[in-house]
Amino acid sequence: MVMLTRWNPQSERANLTHSMERLFDEMMGRGVWRNGEESSLRGAWVPAINILEREDAMVIQADLPGLNSEDVEVTVENATLTIRGERKLEEAHEGETYHKVERLYGAFERSFNLPNSIDTEKIEARFKNGEMLLTLPKREESKPRSVKIKIES
Repeated sequence: MVMLTRWNPQSERANLTHSMERLFDEMMGRGVWRNGEESSLRGAWVPAINILEREDAMVIQADLPGLNSEDVEVTVENATLTIRGERKLEEAHEGETYHKVERLYGAFERSFNLPNSIDTEKIEARFKNGEMLLTLPKREESKPRSVKIKIES
C-alpha cells in the first residue's frame, strides 16, 4: 500500500529554521532546554571588556551581568592582570520551566599584560550594577608633565 502525503513547504521551512537555530545555539555555547533537560556548552561565556587610557591611569570596564563582587577574582602576577570568575546557570524554581536559555554561563578568565607604567600596588576595583571598573594608576614618573622653557635673548 502506498500512502501519499501532501508536501507542505512551510513545515519544511519551519523545521529547517529550528534546526539551524539549534545548531547556531550549540556552536555559540548557548544553553538550550529540551524537555526540561539542559543541553549546552558550558564555559563559552567571555565578558565584554573596554580598556581606556587616561593621563593618570588605565581603566578597564568589564560587563559582568548577574554577578556580584564575590563571584569575581582579580589578580596581578608578573605584570599580568587576570580577571576570573563564573556565572552560574539560574535554576528554575518549582512550578517554573525554562523553554529557552540564551544567556551564556560558565567559568571565564581574561588576562592582560600591563605596561611598566602601571603602579600595580594602587589598583582599585569597584563593582556596581553588573559592571566592574578597575582603575590602574600610572606611576608618577610615567605621567606626562610639562616643562617650562626659558628663552634667553
